[in-house]
Amino acid sequence: MALFQGKTCIVTGATSGIGLAIAEELASRQAQLVLVGRNRTAGQAIEARLQAAGHAVLYVAADLTEPSASEAVVAAAVARFGTVDVLVNNAGRLINGTALECTDEQWHQVLDLNLTSVFKLTRAVLPVMLAQRRGAIVNVASDWALMGARRALAYCVSKAALAQLTRCVALDHAEQGIRVNAVCPGDTDTPMLDLAEDNPDRAQTMKSLASGIPLGRVARPQEIAMAVAFLASEDASFMTGALMPVDGGTSAQ
Repeated sequence: MALFQGKTCIVTGATSGIGLAIAEELASRQAQLVLVGRNRTAGQAIEARLQAAGHAVLYVAADLTEPSASEAVVAAAVARFGTVDVLVNNAGRLINGTALECTDEQWHQVLDLNLTSVFKLTRAVLPVMLAQRRGAIVNVASDWALMGARRALAYCVSKAALAQLTRCVALDHAEQGIRVNAVCPGDTDTPMLDLAEDNPDRAQTMKSLASGIPLGRVARPQEIAMAVAFLASEDASFMTGALMPVDGGTSAQ
């Protein structure tokens, strides 16, 4: 298991679901953590819990769709830990709907968080990484970045664009020691899954989703977190521009 001792890792969307699992996985590998999220109560509680366990953690309350949020997050990380070695762009949102059902406001809400905020945070952190000629960026995309899906137009478009952003930034900065990759999770047991399915019978939802996944179940958040930690680590030192499906075989069908 690759360790992150002495490395500073920013994780967005870190107060629940996959983001929280990523934070806990990196903490277990001795990373210095900067946790970003809008839920101040949850963020402060996670910060206190991890600090009590002996981990170096800073929680930054931020809405990443705000114009100056990205610069503020990076500045806070550098002020506390001196540098940034890893950026995990995990924050995202899902709004269901076809082209006919998706309003202009919903389109912008999804694209602003899932794509534009990733671009801005990447742009903000790159000068720090370029100065030290090393760094790893891991974007949390989706298996829907690799294929189409019904009634999730804005989300699918945002994740497909995120995949292309991943490849382009990877190529632009490979010679400068920056690696950029993406994890593409399939259905994962998180609160977002409930939003995606909009079904009060969760057990039936899980059974229905599992029937379409070759491995026969949805993912656990920790399984996505371990893939993120791998791509962020030196174990993946010859990987950049990659889109790694972690979807139980769904995208192989």
